Amino acid sequence: MVILKTPDQIEQIRKAGYILARCHEEIERRIRPGVTTLEINDFAERFLKEHGAETVTKGYRGFPFATCASVNDVIAHGFPNQEPLMNGDIVKMDIVCKYDGWVADSCRTYAVGLISEEAQRLIRVAQECLDLGISKAIVGSRIGDVMHVVQKHAEKAGFSVVRDLEGHGIGRSMHEEPSFAHVGKPGKGFLLKEGMVITIEPMINAGKFEMFIDFDGWTARTMDGSLSAQFEHTVAITKSGPLVLTR
Repeated sequence: MVILKTPDQIEQIRKAGYILARCHEEIERRIRPGVTTLEINDFAERFLKEHGAETVTKGYRGFPFATCASVNDVIAHGFPNQEPLMNGDIVKMDIVCKYDGWVADSCRTYAVGLISEEAQRLIRVAQECLDLGISKAIVGSRIGDVMHVVQKHAEKAGFSVVRDLEGHGIGRSMHEEPSFAHVGKPGKGFLLKEGMVITIEPMINAGKFEMFIDFDGWTARTMDGSLSAQFEHTVAITKSGPLVLTR
């Protein structure tokens, strides 16, 4: 069942999203060669607590960390660890927090030091895919309309869109209905209605879209070892247009 939110409830989610946005800004200042993703994870957990929010991923179905830290060919759900980040790495930090009972979810891809031109282009296109998807998330559109522009833009650049990890509704819980892939055809899929709150979170691979899950049962990697980038926002569908709640 899709749970539509009132304007007041959307504003509550936005408060959680604002905390996440500030956390990401602080992470950007800390990402550099030599820092570990576990250090970033611990910082993010402290930051959320200091601002009255709580982590959502830690303990979720046994996931042991407050953030997902996914480096280079890791698409998503990577475990933070003590391995120092190296010049040229790219790292995705995906964070979900709850504030006053409402949940927000966002991810950014960070460059570590000087990165290759390919990695720069991948990150840029991944950000553009998110922005294009958000621009189409309006009342009366279908999810296929939104994701078609995402897929078209990524593939035009020579990249691919991960199929096996999905966007989702969000609100009181991290995962609500509906769930959806980030590829699609115009006019297909469910109708976007006023009051829906969803995550738009395209994962863009430099190579092919196929992936596999690592031995830990969580870490999703590109099958061909290519780089992967992701950006994510929590977005409300309103009569005035898409409202980004994690900006």
